[in-house]
Amino acid sequence: MHGQLSQRQKDSLAACHVPLPSKRGFVKANLAQTNPIKSSVVQGMKKIPAGIFDMGAHDEKGRTDEYPVHRVAVKSFWMDETEVTNAQFAAFVAATAYVTTAEKAISWEELKKQVPAGTPRPPDSLLAPSSLVFVPTTGPVNLVDYSQWWQFVRGADWRHPEGPLSSIVGKENHPVVQVSWDDAQAYARWAGKRLPTEAEWEWAARGGLKNLEFPWGSEAIESGMFKANTWQGKFPYKDEAKDGYLHTTAPVKQYAANGFGLYDIAGNVWEWCFDNYRHDYYATLKKKGGVSQNPKGPTNSHDPDEPGIPKKVMRGGSFLCNDSYCASYRSSARMKSSPDSGLMHTGFRCVKDVR
Repeated sequence: MHGQLSQRQKDSLAACHVPLPSKRGFVKANLAQTNPIKSSVVQGMKKIPAGIFDMGAHDEKGRTDEYPVHRVAVKSFWMDETEVTNAQFAAFVAATAYVTTAEKAISWEELKKQVPAGTPRPPDSLLAPSSLVFVPTTGPVNLVDYSQWWQFVRGADWRHPEGPLSSIVGKENHPVVQVSWDDAQAYARWAGKRLPTEAEWEWAARGGLKNLEFPWGSEAIESGMFKANTWQGKFPYKDEAKDGYLHTTAPVKQYAANGFGLYDIAGNVWEWCFDNYRHDYYATLKKKGGVSQNPKGPTNSHDPDEPGIPKKVMRGGSFLCNDSYCASYRSSARMKSSPDSGLMHTGFRCVKDVR
């Protein structure tokens, strides 16, 4: 038990437990590259020390999949000090002619393996190259129904985050978005790096602070100076944009780094991790006892919110996170989506092993 909660707190937490939409899930609901970078290159990365920590939520604000707290040890590693930017991703695409998931049509042959036999083929409009775009509502809505503010937009991709008429011109130093886990993996291989494990990500996000709620400590997000690019106001219809960013990304390094020198480890965009997602993974590790050494996640995925759709872990929250809705800029907060999903607020950063 994590203390007695009022009904208002319970309602708020219930909304916080709503998952992000997945590309395949959204459709269903509507019915290695060359490596030119040498292994010694660590420019733009910070060396994260080895350590042992208590992974998971240390208060009652966590979602159910953030419990129980369990002991984890991680080896030292290098981590990108910022999220991968549009300019960096553009260099990768220019060098490899890579085509992202959002720029490809959804394969009906693959999708029909995940739906009941006899399910009719969706219309081509739902299978066409597209991605998920946030569209603010005109007023308060049921926060359990994410379809109120997410739309499947044809022509949305990393070059056109909000749809075919949008652009990243002038946003070269913003984090790349509308990239799937598969896209992030491809970039990481090309760069001679990899995606962080969930344990590495949380250890790095905590920045040497022990059991505190946020990467910057314990001060509330709305107190003092701006600490991250998040939503100020009433989600999902009124972003007061006090930080200057109206439901959009901010350039990297706009906010103070954490104790390990990492920027935007909270807010701005969700970050893909290597691990498969299981809601009960922490309980499995806890039962084993002792200290988990460099865990790499479960061997398979299961999300009770969307059974049958494999998921990968995402961390860090985004510019859509708000205290009254998800507060996922907490160091222990977890999210998940299918590896072929791109979203307007999802990107990544890479890590590299210490040799």
